[in-house]
Amino acid sequence: MTTRARLAISRPTSGACGKTGSWRVFRPVIDREKCNSCGICAMFCPDGVISEDIQIDLDFCKGCGICANECPKKAISMEREEK
Repeated sequence: MTTRARLAISRPTSGACGKTGSWRVFRPVIDREKCNSCGICAMFCPDGVISEDIQIDLDFCKGCGICANECPKKAISMEREEK
């Protein structure tokens, strides 16, 4: 049985103004007790900043909250950024 090559997806990179997470107001926080690592949050993340092991790259996360909204276990909460 051959393994199928993974399709290319876009990866976050620094833009002209720097890292995109610098202006975020809310950030996602994962409750590891509730999370079952289903990967739905990563599938719906518009910026592709959630890794396969459900780690969020906060340098590029814009804080849109889609991951928290789509999580079936409600394991992701959006918390206000502290400056």
